[in-house]
Amino acid sequence: MADAVTANPTAATPKAAPTPRPATPAAAKPAAAHKEEAKAAGPSSAELSMIQAPVTRREFLNYAFLGSLGIFIVALTGATFIFALPRFGAGEFGGVFTLGLAGEVIPSTEAAPAPNSPARSWISNTEAGVIALYNVCVHLGCLYGWQEVTNRFECPCHGSKYQKDGTYIEGPAPRSLDRFVINFYDPANPDGPPIATTNATGDPLPIPSPNALMKVNTGSIIQGKPHG
Repeated sequence: MADAVTANPTAATPKAAPTPRPATPAAAKPAAAHKEEAKAAGPSSAELSMIQAPVTRREFLNYAFLGSLGIFIVALTGATFIFALPRFGAGEFGGVFTLGLAGEVIPSTEAAPAPNSPARSWISNTEAGVIALYNVCVHLGCLYGWQEVTNRFECPCHGSKYQKDGTYIEGPAPRSLDRFVINFYDPANPDGPPIATTNATGDPLPIPSPNALMKVNTGSIIQGKPHG
């Protein structure tokens, strides 16, 4: 019986299991891509600390000081430039007025002072010489006038009175009238040096010649002498 049964070697031999295939690894991402993703994710902790750090009081004061210093320097430079420019032109108050020949523009010593509106002055001729009086009262800035009846200058505001040469007479004014510097020139050389000029105290200037060219410098004011 045993001899009749023949073993089948093929059936008895087990089949070999198939060899598993290794999993394909995911493609490695380049380092640059990782950096871009990290950057897109937000700022780093160091960057956050710089952004969120408040300005200290000392830093604020330093910034304020530097800003103020810059503004001051700019303002000072601008002011220096402005003051370096001519402030007034000829024929403009604060500048020089050419009135004409002395014999034509100066009244006689017997006549009343002559007003000159552009130069804001009274041209007054006395025995001692000519004066260009500023037409503003030295008390509170009112415009005074010449009074033929009393033969003197009188201020209508508060009653200050002055002589023909601007000397104080009475009233609340603290001093005599202010006056401008007068210069006489040779008409042949009107831009040359003056042949006569008002002195530092503003005394009447003798007329050198009827043909001398007279100019009044309204940018050069001499204060009247105080009284009392």
